[in-house]
This record gives sequence, structure tokens and C-alpha cells, in this order.
Amino acid sequence: MMTVPVWGQGASARQNLVDVAVLYTADSSNRIPGEGFWMQGGTVQLHGQFWHGLGVIADVTGEHSGRIGTSEIGLDLVMATFGPRYTWQPASRRVALFGQSLIGEANALHGVFPALDGATDSSNSMALKIGGGFNYRVSSHFGVRVFEGNWIRTQLPNSTSNAQNHLQVSSGIVFRLK
Repeated sequence: MMTVPVWGQGASARQNLVDVAVLYTADSSNRIPGEGFWMQGGTVQLHGQFWHGLGVIADVTGEHSGRIGTSEIGLDLVMATFGPRYTWQPASRRVALFGQSLIGEANALHGVFPALDGATDSSNSMALKIGGGFNYRVSSHFGVRVFEGNWIRTQLPNSTSNAQNHLQVSSGIVFRLK
């Protein structure tokens, strides 16, 4: 009689997972259409999975570029986004594939952004991040984010369309807390 309640507790414990990922991030962005540049940095993610693969994620990314395109101007970009993530794990439970859709804010610093009264060195905009990736579990509390890829849309002032598209790739380590 005790096997059913014990099995039920084990299944719910597997569903309520929290993990923290620390990632290296590279980001291909564009200042204006046709002129791209690379930024590098890091990402920290807190993910809670609560029901049949569905979960919520908070993502904070910081990136830097010493030069934007052909200019001598650099850029620092900090994005804070959150939203839903769906994770699928096959029966082996070593590999986990996920897809996510996040929204939040992008803060750009130490750059040049056109404004009505001249230019400013910082700006804020909405950030939309859509993507996915996969993890490989090494042990019950440690894993590797083999790959994560995201398309990001920001709307920072740039004197043309005021829209930027980013292709972000990341990999790193994942710590699982139960």
C-alpha cells in the first residue's frame, strides 16, 4: 500500500526542479542594417520547472564590445528578461531540450545614442528573446549547457530604424537544486 504514495512523492519531486546556469555568451548584432558587430559576455539564468516540463525562467545577460562596426565607439549591454520555458527530457534523462520566450528590458551603456537634443551615452528599450537549446546532465546536481541559441530584438535609438536584431549563442554549466 505504501508504494503508490512513495511513487507519487518521487514524481512530484522530479517535477519541481530549480536550476542555475552560468554561461559564456557571444552575440552578433547590428547597429544599422548592413553593419554588424560582435559582443561577448556572460549570462546567469534561474529556471524553475513546476509542471510537466513547463517552467519559468529569469535571465540576466551582460555583454561588451570595444568597437561597434567601423567606429571607435564601444557598447555595454545589460538585459534582464523573464518568461516561460518548456523542457522535454527523453527516457534516458541525460539530455534535456528546451524552448523559451522571454521579455524584459535592455540597458545600453557607454555608447552613443541619438536624441532630440544631441546624443546621450545610455539608453533603455524593451528586449524580446526567443530561442532554445539543450543540456547534458553529468550528475544529479551538475550539467553542461551544450548549446543555447536565441534571437533577440531591441529598440535602441540608432538614427535609422531604431531596431536591432541579435543572434546570441551561449554555453556553460548548469547547477541543479532540488
